[in-house]
Amino acid sequence: MAGAASQFEDDDSSRMITDINVTPLVDITLVLLIIFMVTTTYIVNPSIKVDLPKAASGSDQTRTTLALTLTKDGQLYLNGDRSDEAQVAKQIAAELPKNPDLQAIIAADKVVPHGAVVHIIDFVKRAGVRKFAINVDSSASTLPLQSPNGAVPSAR
Repeated sequence: MAGAASQFEDDDSSRMITDINVTPLVDITLVLLIIFMVTTTYIVNPSIKVDLPKAASGSDQTRTTLALTLTKDGQLYLNGDRSDEAQVAKQIAAELPKNPDLQAIIAADKVVPHGAVVHIIDFVKRAGVRKFAINVDSSASTLPLQSPNGAVPSAR
């Protein structure tokens, strides 16, 4: 009878496991997601340190293939690499046929003379770029205009 009684017992040790346990998979996926979220905050585009002038009306621009930066030392950078006007002209000549709506974003340190910025704008326009933007720090509040003697002009 002992053999007959074993027919009715539920013996789990002899059955094969046919279900997939997804809990470890979910745990690993969540850990990887957290790791990626934390590490992406440390991944930034290499850039040149420039103290941008402040403007409250500035807006974000889409990334362009032509980013010009003028440092306070008077150095010109094209897309993050040190350059000169001849290399910029070559880059514009190469990019314009592919993208006729090429836009140049010009960033200049706030101590760079106005004439140097105007020169770069004029140079870019003569090279064929019709759209350009001046890069500013839009996180600032509106600053009053001051004349060279320090007085704030009044609106009339």
